[in-house]
Amino acid sequence: MTAQATSLDLASVAATLERLLRLRAFPFGMKLFESVEAMEAVPKIRRPQGNVHTMDQIVAQAARLGWTVGVTTKDLVGDQCRSVVGLGGQDDKWRSGAHMKGVWFATLEDAGRHQAAMNVVPAGKYAAAAVSPLASGRLDPPDIALFYATPGAMIYFINGLQWSGYKRFDWSVVGESSCADSWGRALKTREPSLSIPCFAERRYGGVLDDEMLMALPPELLPKAIAGMEALAKNGFRYPFAQYGIQQDVRAGMAVSYPDRK
Repeated sequence: MTAQATSLDLASVAATLERLLRLRAFPFGMKLFESVEAMEAVPKIRRPQGNVHTMDQIVAQAARLGWTVGVTTKDLVGDQCRSVVGLGGQDDKWRSGAHMKGVWFATLEDAGRHQAAMNVVPAGKYAAAAVSPLASGRLDPPDIALFYATPGAMIYFINGLQWSGYKRFDWSVVGESSCADSWGRALKTREPSLSIPCFAERRYGGVLDDEMLMALPPELLPKAIAGMEALAKNGFRYPFAQYGIQQDVRAGMAVSYPDRK
């Protein structure tokens, strides 16, 4: 974690994201802990009480309910959830993908290729994980920040990231277990990671049909916000005002590109 992330006013950052992107769910953070005791020391943390969850459900409790929740390997339903956040799994049985053969993939070979394609945090270092709304400041700071948004809001956020210091983003689509494309990839690579949430996230995590998920190091949020605010000064704001599919485009284009008058 960088010093820049530690000094962020995450409550202000979260409020600005909600305003600029018209978010319907709380921006939240995720943090991994090397000991259960360190996770349980997080202020006002909730722990599953005898219930077994998917990681999608734990994430949803932060994004939809505003809760701060901590888990260990025993709180998660299986190695598919544990492996992505480095809390277990990743053995030969898990890597084989046998539990997904005939469910999501036609052959054992296909299932194994899927497992190998997933971005996961290496097992062995971490004993617990927690999620919490960014505005709470309880993770002080999180390893990664995440938010759900519509495709339109996502491209606007990406445009903000690209306003200065441009780079092209290339993202993966692993298919089912797409949490490996979002929080798994961001935790592993420290890079912005966009995903199309999978069946499990929608069935168990309450993700809506028109939502995508962005995960990235929290220190990149001010860069994206500065970019979006610069774009807003140029008349580019979310939600996008539609111009009309049968209008002469020149008047609208001339607002942004004077040479089109």
